[in-house]
Amino acid sequence: MGAPHVSDERTSLEGWLEYHRATLLIKCADLEPEQLAIRSTPPSSLSLLGLVRHLTEVEAWFQGFDGEPEIEGYSSEEAPDACFDAVDSTRADADLEAFQASVSRSRVAVAGRDLDEISPSSPEDDPRTLRWIYMHMIEE
Repeated sequence: MGAPHVSDERTSLEGWLEYHRATLLIKCADLEPEQLAIRSTPPSSLSLLGLVRHLTEVEAWFQGFDGEPEIEGYSSEEAPDACFDAVDSTRADADLEAFQASVSRSRVAVAGRDLDEISPSSPEDDPRTLRWIYMHMIEE
C-alpha cells in the first residue's frame, strides 16, 4: 500500500491519501460499534468513530471543486468538535457508510483537475490549491 516508490507528484499524493483512507477502515474493521466509540485516553474525546466522522466532514474540501459538498455535517459553530464529542455507537454503520460515500464523491470531484487549481470553496482571503488540500488531508 501507499504510493509507488517512483511516481509523479499526483500519483504520490493520491497513493498516500488512499493508503491513509484504507488504513482507517482497516482499523475499524471487525470492531463492534461500541468499540469504535471508545475514547483513547481521558480527557480526550478521540475515538475511531470520531475520526471517521471528522474525515467525512473534511473530505468536503475536495468536493468544493465540483460544486457544493453533500455531507452530513456533525460539527457546527456552536459545537465545533461534535464530530469527536457527540459520537453515537448506534450510528456507527451509517457513519462508516457516510465516510465511504464522501470519499467517492471526493474522487470524482478532483479527477483530472490540476494540482495548482484553486478551490472554488476556499475563503477569498485564503486561497487553497488542490495540492495543498491533498497535503493537508494526508496530514489529517
